[in-house]
Amino acid sequence: MSVFVTQLFNGLSLGSIMLFIAIGLAITFGLMGVINMAHGELIMVGAYATYVVQQFFAQYAPKSMDYYYIIAIPVSFFVSALLGLGLEKSLLCHLYHRPLDSLLATWGVSLILQQMARTIFGAPNVAVLPPEWLDGGVRVAGMVFPYKRLFILAFVAVSIFALYMYLNKTIAGRRIRAVTLNRDMAACLGISTQKVDAYAFAIGSGFAGLAGCALTLLGPIGPTIGTYYIVDAFMVVILGGVGKLIGTVLGAFGIGLIGTLTEYSTSATMAKVITFALIIVFLQWKPSGLVSMKTRSLD
Repeated sequence: MSVFVTQLFNGLSLGSIMLFIAIGLAITFGLMGVINMAHGELIMVGAYATYVVQQFFAQYAPKSMDYYYIIAIPVSFFVSALLGLGLEKSLLCHLYHRPLDSLLATWGVSLILQQMARTIFGAPNVAVLPPEWLDGGVRVAGMVFPYKRLFILAFVAVSIFALYMYLNKTIAGRRIRAVTLNRDMAACLGISTQKVDAYAFAIGSGFAGLAGCALTLLGPIGPTIGTYYIVDAFMVVILGGVGKLIGTVLGAFGIGLIGTLTEYSTSATMAKVITFALIIVFLQWKPSGLVSMKTRSLD
């Protein structure tokens, strides 16, 4: 039972990380249909923003190092959000309804951002030391639940709740939902779809930055950290259902639980193969994903 509970916790932890990585992509992909291959590099930007905040505190406020991570959370969000906003305004706004062009363009942007990171921070990975209050773990019946993983779970839960409230309780969030459901009708009702695309892409990029901030708690970061997760992010979005927040949540935790439970009885590589195979079989049965989006638009 203790082994099962431990694997279950690991699955929830992995699912929360995958959810954080995919939620920003779910917003942009579901709203604009843009295949953003630079999403992984926005995660990298958030991770390096956390590293820069840590270095700033270490140099100018060493006595307050325990609080640097609290400051790094909003910094990573806004840095990635501003970068995403600039990317949308300068490049992607000219490539709507051209999926192949947007794919190639964002892939080129990802290579540029990786090279910029190598130039500024160097090619080797750098370490982000977690604050002391995240060291250790909770012991329950002989099992240890690390504070870092518990913090990430709580971090993801608060972020998803904030996003849900924003999309459902604010005027700007409702405009995003309206454009996602039926872009032409929303434009006819006076909603500026270009502005909605811009700030929605900024929000999605900001969540990618938060994912990078969370990943710094798990290990060193480098210029290619985003490439390790971009495939998993698309996999979660497609499995959950494009345009549905609850689908992304279910897809992330479902993949995390399946992966960790199968890994216990096989190996990491085989668990990945089994997970991919199950996803392919499921999508053959239900191509729209776990939760399909209801819309009045005519295809």
